[in-house]
Amino acid sequence: MAIVGGEAFGWDRAVWGNHRAVVEVDHHAPAVWVRLPWRRRDPSPEQVALVVTTADGAEVANARALSISRDAGEVAFEPTAGPGRYHIYYLPYDSAGTYYPSTTYRPAAEPTWQPPEHLIEARFVAFEAVAEHHAFGAMEACASAAEVAAMLEARPGQGFLVFGEDRDQPIRMTRDVPLAWTARAPGRPLELVAAPGEFRVFQVGLYAARRDLGAVAVCLDGLPWDAPDDAFRCFNLAGTNHDGRPLTHQVSVPQGGVQALWCGFGVPAESPAGRFQASLAVEADDELALLPVIIEIAGEAVARRGDDEPERLSRLRWLDSNLARDDTLVPPFVPVTVTGATLGVLGRTMRLAPDGLPASLASYFAPEVTHLTEQPAELLAAPVELACVRGGQPIVWRGEPYGIDSANDGAVAWSRASTADGLRLALRGRLEFDGTLAYEVELAAEADVDLDDVALVLPLARELATHMVGLGQKGGQRPESFDWRWSVERNQDSVWLGCPWAGVQVSLRDERYRRPLNTNFYHSRPLVLPRSWHNDGAGGITIGEHGGAVRLVCAGGARHMAAGESLRFDFRLALTPFKPLDTASHFRTRLCHRYLPVGEVAEAGANAIVLHHAQAPNPYINYPFLRTDQLRAYVDEAHAADVRLKLYYTVRELTTRAPELWALRSLGDEVFAPGPGGGYSWLCEHLGEDYLAAWFDPTWEDSSLVTNGMSRWHNFYVEGLAHLAEQVGIDGLYIDDLAFDREIMKRVRRVLARHRPAPHIDLHSANQYNERDGFASSMNLYLEHLPYLDRLWLGEYFDYNSPPDYWLTDISGIPFGVMGEMLQDGGNPWRGMLYGMTCRYPYNGDPTPLWRFWDEVGLADMAMVGYWSPNCPVRTGRDDVLATVYQGRDKAVIALASWATEPVEVGLAITDRPADVAFQAPAIEGFQPASAWVARESVRLEPGRGWLLIVDDPLQGGPGTRLAAGPRLGT
Repeated sequence: MAIVGGEAFGWDRAVWGNHRAVVEVDHHAPAVWVRLPWRRRDPSPEQVALVVTTADGAEVANARALSISRDAGEVAFEPTAGPGRYHIYYLPYDSAGTYYPSTTYRPAAEPTWQPPEHLIEARFVAFEAVAEHHAFGAMEACASAAEVAAMLEARPGQGFLVFGEDRDQPIRMTRDVPLAWTARAPGRPLELVAAPGEFRVFQVGLYAARRDLGAVAVCLDGLPWDAPDDAFRCFNLAGTNHDGRPLTHQVSVPQGGVQALWCGFGVPAESPAGRFQASLAVEADDELALLPVIIEIAGEAVARRGDDEPERLSRLRWLDSNLARDDTLVPPFVPVTVTGATLGVLGRTMRLAPDGLPASLASYFAPEVTHLTEQPAELLAAPVELACVRGGQPIVWRGEPYGIDSANDGAVAWSRASTADGLRLALRGRLEFDGTLAYEVELAAEADVDLDDVALVLPLARELATHMVGLGQKGGQRPESFDWRWSVERNQDSVWLGCPWAGVQVSLRDERYRRPLNTNFYHSRPLVLPRSWHNDGAGGITIGEHGGAVRLVCAGGARHMAAGESLRFDFRLALTPFKPLDTASHFRTRLCHRYLPVGEVAEAGANAIVLHHAQAPNPYINYPFLRTDQLRAYVDEAHAADVRLKLYYTVRELTTRAPELWALRSLGDEVFAPGPGGGYSWLCEHLGEDYLAAWFDPTWEDSSLVTNGMSRWHNFYVEGLAHLAEQVGIDGLYIDDLAFDREIMKRVRRVLARHRPAPHIDLHSANQYNERDGFASSMNLYLEHLPYLDRLWLGEYFDYNSPPDYWLTDISGIPFGVMGEMLQDGGNPWRGMLYGMTCRYPYNGDPTPLWRFWDEVGLADMAMVGYWSPNCPVRTGRDDVLATVYQGRDKAVIALASWATEPVEVGLAITDRPADVAFQAPAIEGFQPASAWVARESVRLEPGRGWLLIVDDPLQGGPGTRLAAGPRLGT
């Protein structure tokens, strides 16, 4: 008997499937028959094989189905073991794949055995499932057509019927009436027991008996208290969307269909014990049905509305949460400043032209990206322009200059309205504290008009726009010219241009933007191409050098606009770097990426544990609330040893073990992405259709579904994080690819900052530059989230033999103010040290020898001066051998790494230092042997390797001098 995830299996499901009927043969007979009243929900049971076995598992060869329907099956077989127990397995399948399995049900075979004319009847005893999780519930037993007809005959003239169900019997089917409903009268009173302080959840089943239903409405009257914050709500009909806007759903049910309406109401904590009756009204297309609801208040008051007990389903109200939806700052960011036309955020300023577009984008980040300087670098060579051309001439807009609409510490917003002959242009801009600048631009035609082009033009300083990421271009040096066109096959709508200390990402959208799915699932829900920028293929982006500047031109192309037509040319500029690199925190935070005893983690030198899913305290993917006591105990043990604990918790997929699963399924495709179904056998047997199967973990038998790009589930996620931080004490998050936008990311960071000291968030992504993922750069795809991350882990399929500029822009995170680690094949430790990167213990290597070296030399207290900085005091004279310097008070560390394809010898040129400076290479296990040189001697480097050298000189005072802090703009 196999045990998976703590649950015992009754037989080998790989051989027999998950379900069987138990049959008893009472007498000796050459052949028997039995009727199986299974009420199956699979659409074509006659096409699926049946397997008969003896009690000890020997297959009975002579067996055949006499008749098979969804209502029942009649099976004849030869009882080869005589009287006794037999098993009939009726859903045997074959499975292929491990983490993304597929299930194929074995087809019914042509019968070869002809039973005798006279058969003895065997006794049906029971249906059994291989494990409790697989059992079909009462809400999955289908009523027969005759039973449904009899139910309707007793209620002539009713267009629909309603059935009250408590939360513990979730309605699972949408195309079949549950057998239980035909055995009781529709509209029978629903009896609920609620605790004081609880948010009480229940459901109403709606059966469209005689016609299609539309415009469904639900209300509950008779609650004996006035609690507006906990007023009755139906989650299927209305709520608060992920963006804070009111959400309404038009629920419609096709004739013959079943819809679960999940509802809830709050009970005040001071409510006395008692019993009362309320009335729930369901209306659809001017027909009304009433359902009495008897509510008994009993028991002790519950804490936190019942959220500590998942089976209460009180957390469903989290779907409508507004938690942390505000403009409050999070460290290290500072308030936005407004000084005339100049707006300031941490390390960056923007000056607005009268038309509301940027005339200046300045960065105060030092080339090292570790601090700010007093002299800015100007990214723009000329003001940003929204160039509208008609008849070969630029359109001249008339109107007042922009005006500030609102300003607070977190954001400033402005707008401008302007006109030209037959056209109106409305511009709204908003700069947030992290340096993200969003524009909504609406162009409206008052009369028919032909336009040559509508283009966003960014003239960038050539000496700063040296690197590029995005639009299918692998990160690295910017090409001299570039021409790109929209394609739904590619997950591409943005590009970053710049250098490590000054850059901008430009993203193009319209009002229909919907976040695509990512990581294996992009083609299931790809980009919605913006009508404005795409323009039926006429739009595109070009990059080229003109007049000493690099011109980024995002063109919509020629088009005709009809009178009354409007288009949204929305775009977003993300000004980078977002924040200074916190090298001290980076080198002091050592991550253990495995569920290990805390003592072993601390002994290895790690001080933070990443607890993945599929581990005992956190067994199920992205819903880590089901073993809270065990999780809290592990967190407490870690904290007692001064080890922090970060949890795998994100939203891309959701375990089918979630208690809220059926309520979320009842919301249609709001939370779960629609798809072809399939996947693991549990999904096939209990969900049926219209879903996208996701990750499966065989150890815990954890199947999951892909969630939609953005939905109210993200509100639930933010509330769940607050619960974990406050009640369990987790210190941060490990996010495995991001399936939410920056608005949710801000809320995530705020929640952690409010509940935990110095929270830590890291992001892992596999390389998404492939056909399946739409040839997306992971760095560019997630750039909007980088202000709120503490570490990157990129990742599977990243090629660490790529050139240094690819490392810099697509792997390291340094141009954006965040640092990272390596994953694929353990990375390259020598090249990694140029960027402060190691592998992660003990998942894909052993960084502990390097950690010990860091501690011995005090690397966390040194100033990192990367090879990309003009201030780096050490040069090798080769483009394929690079040096990064870590400057301390009395010594320095030089990291050398080679990209040369053969062994090379280099001499190290050190700014303003004598030629006989001595270098010591200490022995570091698995990294380098001990050695020593002086500057005039050549250092030999093997292909793909390097050195860490100690110099008894801080190598400061020349161009590498580090300013202590620089101005903190916005203070």
